[in-house]
Amino acid sequence: MVQLFDSVTLLAIFDKLLVAGLIYGCALILKKEAAFRLLAVLSFLIAAEFISKTVGLTSTTSFLHLLLSSAPAIVAIIFQSDIKRALFSFWKRHSTGEGENADVTTTVDELSKGLHELAERRIGALIVIIRQMSIDHLVQVGTEIDAKVTSELLNSIFLPYSPIHDGAVIIHREKITSAGCILPLSQNPDIAKSFGTRHRAALGISEQTDVLVLVVSEETGKISIVHEGKITYDADPAEIRRLSRKAIEGRRAPRVTATPEH
Repeated sequence: MVQLFDSVTLLAIFDKLLVAGLIYGCALILKKEAAFRLLAVLSFLIAAEFISKTVGLTSTTSFLHLLLSSAPAIVAIIFQSDIKRALFSFWKRHSTGEGENADVTTTVDELSKGLHELAERRIGALIVIIRQMSIDHLVQVGTEIDAKVTSELLNSIFLPYSPIHDGAVIIHREKITSAGCILPLSQNPDIAKSFGTRHRAALGISEQTDVLVLVVSEETGKISIVHEGKITYDADPAEIRRLSRKAIEGRRAPRVTATPEH
């Protein structure tokens, strides 16, 4: 009985409980958003391994060492889609050379043409252009598409009788990857009450990621630019083209100041 309260025994019990707590904590964290949280988790685990090794927590040290040695495989599984995109983008950049610029120009031309046609006919539209950050954990995908951006395809998707016209179109590099997607709505209480679901969804996704969002209002036929939780209503066509090109190329845009609805 005396040995039960021995410091070595108590340390071993604490060691086992700590392992159980680490497993539970990691499971809770990994259920949530990925990139920056995962980086924080890895930093924490490295520090925890060092401390446990110094203190002499054998079980905890063994568990942390096993977990950290498996980190590359865990990261590869979680971010497999992003790794594929990065590798494809790298291969394309080095294999096509200057041809990529022509592809981007064509995409921007078709996107601008499609937006203009939708705006003229007052057909509501919501288009998300991915820059660098993944939005997979925030978006409910409707229909997967792997097609070049064309004005005809954009018009057909957003026509009122289309089954996916209410959702968002996702563009990554020069392709439409999905349509009919459901985006998180902004919870910002200061948003103008005149903004409908499309504008609130555009603000919602832009508050959490680095995407560029283009919104066509079916009430006014005006086109809005949304990024970093800010909205530019009735945006200038030249500015739409400039920011769209930057977003398609994966570059960040400068900060914007919100402009009210006219």
